[in-house]
Amino acid sequence: MNAFSRRGACPALSAPMQTGDGLLVRLNPVAGGLSPRSLVGLGESALRHGNGIMEVTARGSLQIRGLTAESARLLAAEVDALGIAVRTGVPVEIGPLAGIDPQEVADPRPLAERIRAAIDEAGLAARLGPKVSVIVDGGGQLAMDALTADVRLKAVRAGGELLWRVSVGGDSRSARPLALVDGDAARDIAVAALRMVAERGREAHTRDLTERQLVSLASWHSFAPPSVLPDISPTRGEIGSFAAGSPSGAHPHFATSAIGETGGDSAISPLVGEMSGPPSAAAAQLLRRTGRTEGGAVERQRSPVGLFDLANDHALGIGLPFGSMPAQPLIELVRQVLQRGSTEIRLAPGRALLFLGLSSSACASLQTSAATLGFVTSPADPRTRIAACPGAPACASARIAARAIAETIATESADLFDTSITLHISGCAKGCAHPGPAALTLVGDENGAGLVVDGTAKALPAGYRPGYDAARGVAGIATAIRSARHPGETAAACLARLGAAGVAELYRRN
Repeated sequence: MNAFSRRGACPALSAPMQTGDGLLVRLNPVAGGLSPRSLVGLGESALRHGNGIMEVTARGSLQIRGLTAESARLLAAEVDALGIAVRTGVPVEIGPLAGIDPQEVADPRPLAERIRAAIDEAGLAARLGPKVSVIVDGGGQLAMDALTADVRLKAVRAGGELLWRVSVGGDSRSARPLALVDGDAARDIAVAALRMVAERGREAHTRDLTERQLVSLASWHSFAPPSVLPDISPTRGEIGSFAAGSPSGAHPHFATSAIGETGGDSAISPLVGEMSGPPSAAAAQLLRRTGRTEGGAVERQRSPVGLFDLANDHALGIGLPFGSMPAQPLIELVRQVLQRGSTEIRLAPGRALLFLGLSSSACASLQTSAATLGFVTSPADPRTRIAACPGAPACASARIAARAIAETIATESADLFDTSITLHISGCAKGCAHPGPAALTLVGDENGAGLVVDGTAKALPAGYRPGYDAARGVAGIATAIRSARHPGETAAACLARLGAAGVAELYRRN
């Protein structure tokens, strides 16, 4: 199976991925942002060499579609000529306002670079799967809470000291907390976790680590010198034996066999990470202050669409409908941005572009222009609550025209989408656009458009209707919610009260 047909890989510029409308490439600029002129150049390249469709993904990557093997090579040459360096290797992601947000707890860029360097030094990129990632979140107006990652580092302040909360295997709500440590220890734990994953093969993630390995990561920072961390390996006792010359200062528990599955129960250190058990009052207060309650709830994340105050000016977030836009209107928008003085554009998780360095008046006029061109300019736009993959015919795996259905639903059933509801429309059961559960999911298969209530695209649908008629089924659900909702009740609460079976019946019969 060649690189053009292998599914599940990340379609980097050097390794395009085959889709239903040709080859797809994904770009992540090393600099974090693009100049307006560079983005115009990319749009023109997309028109010359692809089908003219450009996308910003849920994780904030730029995609160009509809390429051939030859045109992909020409595109790569033009990207190089534009001076755009693209990142390769294990993704170590930071927020789109990193380093310029006056509300962030800490600038995550230095720590992210140190982690990237450590990953490269350890040679881990070739041993880890393409979907393994790290998030270094400095907090602020656009936190990274909603994104999943194998390793998460979140900046917090405790007693005036900058610390990093390290967790693994999920988003901010579901990840397993390991430790609250300084930057050096956070880097070492992150790399140690990735080493453990690499030992399990290229299909592995931190969710596959054993309880014993997680406990070892949570406690390791308390006593192990960083110089020992490169020896972590599940097949060699995770940390290995220090019998011959323990490192100076190492915990005496490691005199024979250190933190290993092969060393028996006694090999687990009693020094469990401070966040691995029930939180103390102080820890609970810190957790609440940093976006997590004792029950695990996460503060609602702000949409990347809208106005953001910076130190001396503003950033304006403008969304691409369902993450996709023809290159020509994007080029037109960016040319207008140039006229208004913006010098940098950053890609934002949530399928948006952030235009930096704008005045208040420039933001207002740019929003008006963007809305005219068909972009998403308000966080209340129902399209921000719908995740839709390209669908048929763009994707060879898709059974339904996901984005066409999404457009119809956003227009005809807009009042369904308060902030409690997310609708996922997936061309097939892979659920690429929204891997997690959604209040409502439409999924295409051989039976048509199936409806999953409070689940993922991989779940068994509770009801079906023809794909071309799926939007009418959702309109029936919206009508029922409109009639049944109590004053002050959210759409999600009303759905729960109607019950999965009742919602499925509404979808089928309308």
